Amino acid sequence: MSIWGKVIGGVAGFAMGGPLGGILGAVAGHAVDKMKAAEAGAAGYSDGGPGSFQGFGPDARQVAFTTAIIVLSAKMAKADGQVTPDEIATFKRLFHIPPEDAGNIGNIWKEATRDSSGYEPYAEQIAGLFQSDPQVLEELLGVLFHIAKADGVVHPKEMEMLSRTAQIFGFNAQAFERLKHIHLGADADEDDPYEVLDVSRDASDADVKAAYRKLTRENHPDVLMAKGVPQEFIDLANEKMAAINAAYDRIEKERGLR
Repeated sequence: MSIWGKVIGGVAGFAMGGPLGGILGAVAGHAVDKMKAAEAGAAGYSDGGPGSFQGFGPDARQVAFTTAIIVLSAKMAKADGQVTPDEIATFKRLFHIPPEDAGNIGNIWKEATRDSSGYEPYAEQIAGLFQSDPQVLEELLGVLFHIAKADGVVHPKEMEMLSRTAQIFGFNAQAFERLKHIHLGADADEDDPYEVLDVSRDASDADVKAAYRKLTRENHPDVLMAKGVPQEFIDLANEKMAAINAAYDRIEKERGLR
């Protein structure tokens, strides 16, 4: 079963609680935001808090990641003040959603756009769920960057949402600029390979190499999938890795490294 089918099919087995669980509950007909209340309390969260993955397998992490993508993408579609009829079609096309799952995914999207809450509660919940895995949060932001630029232009309101979501995820302004360089490339304010690797221009050759090796380890597909990034999103993760490799190649040529 694809991750898209698991998002609905796995609701009864993985009750996230909080706003994400509420969205799934409204669509699937399960009161998942009320389930596992005891576990949420034991984990130190109040009712409606972020919940936890305690006692669940890897599918739970992937369902949470994918649900967050759907909901935050829908919220981004509203960021510029209007939701166009083709935006859900664009989302389905970008992520190759099977026809048999398209209806359910579309229902989650619609529920998220109807919901009067902003995107912040959802971003806060997913930040709590993946607080020990910043690489997963980076990948989620990367998907949102991809969606924001899908129509060829990133609206200021979309950039504002991306920046605020990054802040909620725990990334500072410098980290956000690095992600902008990775995902927007030539659209970023400057095309700086050092920014992509998160090193200064006066860093030693050894430090540059160490930063590059660290990023390649953290962004290896097997590592990301183990932490909760579904297979269906690995192609986008590979685009990020290509940007990192290209940045290192430029620095390597500039410095004459081997």
